[in-house]
Amino acid sequence: MPKLTVEDKKEIYKKRKEGYTFEALKKEYHVNISHLKYLVRLIDVHGFHALRTGKSTYYSPALKEEIINKVFIHHQSITSTAIEYGLSSNGLLCNWIRSYKQSKYVIVEKQKGRPSTMTKKTMNIKNHEDMTPEEEVQYLKKRIYI
Repeated sequence: MPKLTVEDKKEIYKKRKEGYTFEALKKEYHVNISHLKYLVRLIDVHGFHALRTGKSTYYSPALKEEIINKVFIHHQSITSTAIEYGLSSNGLLCNWIRSYKQSKYVIVEKQKGRPSTMTKKTMNIKNHEDMTPEEEVQYLKKRIYI
C-alpha cells in the first residue's frame, strides 16, 4: 500500500465530500476502505491540521495511559478514541494496547536510536589499602593494558 501525501489526503477528503464512493477512492488511491473512512472521520473532527507533516509526534506515557484507559475503563471503541485524540491511525492505538498487555499493564517507552554494539567491561575494583605494594603495581598494570 503506497503512503499517501498530505495533498493526496486532502484530495481524498474533498472527493468524498463531492460524492465519490469509498470503493472508487479505494481503486484510485490503492488504499484500504477502512483507512479511507478513518481519514474522512479524522478530518471531519479535527480539520486538515490533523494531517501531520514531517516529524513524528511524541506521546508522553501519561497521555498514552489516558488514551488506553478510555478503551479499557470507559469502554470506548479503539477507532472513536483514536479519532478523539487525533491519532494518525487507529493502528497506532492498537499497537500501544498490545504493548501495554505484553508488558503486564505498564506503559513502556521505546528506546530511540540504535542499540549499542559495544559492551562495557565491568572491572572489579579492589580497595588499594588492602593491597601490598606489589599487588597494587600488578593491579594498575592490568588496568592500563585492558
